[in-house]
Amino acid sequence: MEILRTLLIPFAALYGLLMAFRNLLFDLKILPSQEFPFPVISVGNLTVGGTGKTPHVEYLIRLLSSDYQVSTLSRGYSRKTKGFREASTKDNSSTIGDEPMQYFRKFKNIGVFVDEKRLHGIQEIIRLKQDEPIILLDDAFQHRYVKSGLSILLTDYHRLYTRDFILPAGKLRESKKGASRADIIIVTKTPSVLSPILKRQLIEEIKPKPHQKICFSFIKYGALTSLWNEESIDLKDKHYGNILLFAGIANTYPIEDHLRKRCLEMSVLKFPDHHNYTVADLRRIEGNFNDLYSPNKLLVTTEKDAMRMLKPELAEIAKNLPVYFLPIEIEIHKEDKQQFDDQILNYVRKN
Repeated sequence: MEILRTLLIPFAALYGLLMAFRNLLFDLKILPSQEFPFPVISVGNLTVGGTGKTPHVEYLIRLLSSDYQVSTLSRGYSRKTKGFREASTKDNSSTIGDEPMQYFRKFKNIGVFVDEKRLHGIQEIIRLKQDEPIILLDDAFQHRYVKSGLSILLTDYHRLYTRDFILPAGKLRESKKGASRADIIIVTKTPSVLSPILKRQLIEEIKPKPHQKICFSFIKYGALTSLWNEESIDLKDKHYGNILLFAGIANTYPIEDHLRKRCLEMSVLKFPDHHNYTVADLRRIEGNFNDLYSPNKLLVTTEKDAMRMLKPELAEIAKNLPVYFLPIEIEIHKEDKQQFDDQILNYVRKN
């Protein structure tokens, strides 16, 4: 691995220079960056996927949507459509992407929109809504044509951006210096019990700027939920002979760790991030599940992957699979939670 990384360093250096030049053009205002007179909150990262953007956006939705009109705006990664689109009951992951589909199914009191050009997307939302909503930009840290009023940068506890390398030698989309644009840095996927000593070590490694706040979050798992009905399973009271997990996400280690505690043996079928499932994929999953010897077995996927199973072209086969998905939420560690919530709410009130 180290040999391969060394070979890729010249390409990473070139890519880093290109990104640095692009950022310089925005910093010098040669490339325009538009602000808006209403709250625009960006949630993103420096790395390619896997930091937990979706549950953090959902945290903000829960925090804000009872008192404010909230809209999410995503690129709609891996969708087969182009341009601006508002989510409706006619949509699925093929038309709007898996993450927007998840927001649309879970939150009935918000607007869900996709547009690969975020600036155009915001302008269209304003035109449709005829007023000024709170807009949550999903995965838009590098989309600098929009200057968000509040920028949240996520970094995985198990792979801090400070320890990573620029693509293709590592997973960084730009130099670590780009982190200075964030107003809040959240270290995600930390242990649920985080010692003050470890927190201090992480803060010292990240070295936040004077204007930046650092928070720490951890994952909370909900009850397993059937994709096809209202049935749910509380894993606290269960133990299985076999669990087959299939997933097309960047990092499966947290959910694997959670499920291994609830079975004697676990099998994992990994697909690429944002994988668009095919009939052949479902046949493979079905075959692997049927091959498990134990009668006490369970078929599990992530909530994002479950959204991709709902495409009409897969419905006939998918409905034969006893699929359960594992919902996740994030929680901010209690010593950071009030400060984080207050910073978000104060920004919204002032704008």
